[in-house]
Amino acid sequence: MRSFVEAIRKDIRGHVIKNSVFLPFHCELISIWIGKEMSFVSAPELIVDLCDTGEIAIREGETYTNLVFRKWNNLGKELGNQKGHIILHSAEKGADIFLRENLRYIRISFHDQHDSLSFEIIDNPLDL
Repeated sequence: MRSFVEAIRKDIRGHVIKNSVFLPFHCELISIWIGKEMSFVSAPELIVDLCDTGEIAIREGETYTNLVFRKWNNLGKELGNQKGHIILHSAEKGADIFLRENLRYIRISFHDQHDSLSFEIIDNPLDL
């Protein structure tokens, strides 16, 4: 199991295939934000309830986490070329999610319309 801090520090890339995002780490997800960077007035869409909405499926492998966004067709095309991002509000896998110091925002950037993803820890998802 790889931590997200380790993956980000080592600049390990993830990838996207259509509506499926592969993260090279595990984490405890609190919420997911999807934001488009086309407008100053566009606010990111917050997806809070991961289980009941059916919008996102989560699968964990030994060294990765796979998020499938069911409402979207092609995330690379929609968010690639710096048009948008996904933000995970999360803690390290197994960490106490009730301790504020364990929670982080991870920005997932789509650099082109291909499959490469990069990650960074940010302070505020509304201040990008």
